Amino acid sequence: MRSAARSGGGAGTSGDRPDVRELRREEFPAANEVWRGYRGIVGEPDRDRVFAVLIAGEIVSLARCRRHPDGLEVDGVFTPEQYRGRGYARMAMEALVVACHNDDLYMYAVEDLSRFYAEFRFISIPERDLPPSVRERYTWAAGNVEGANVRPMYRRAGL
Repeated sequence: MRSAARSGGGAGTSGDRPDVRELRREEFPAANEVWRGYRGIVGEPDRDRVFAVLIAGEIVSLARCRRHPDGLEVDGVFTPEQYRGRGYARMAMEALVVACHNDDLYMYAVEDLSRFYAEFRFISIPERDLPPSVRERYTWAAGNVEGANVRPMYRRAGL
């Protein structure tokens, strides 16, 4: 498997069909190459579930769900710039939501993307309704979520 970050593009010809699936542990290093373009985060197989869209074996979009002791947090959806505008992020997010439908999902959504997540039945919630471990990751906002341009959101299990 190649990563988009390493290969520099070139995949996605009209005959290539997207392969959308959860990554296996041994595929995390390739995903981490792509994640480098997004806030420098990395996936950790023991804590994360990572869903990818691959074209001809190349990762073109990722969605990550992190396991916390008190809930699951969607904390990264990323498509490298050269692959944007083709619906790949939507495909990755759909795979995550389907695979995790038995669990409540939480997130801090960037304000501009809240409508995108609402399409997956995420709703806005007060910050106090987030699990403590998810809230702790955003202590930099110091209780001023609006000023940080993020919105707490929630998707109920079973939807």
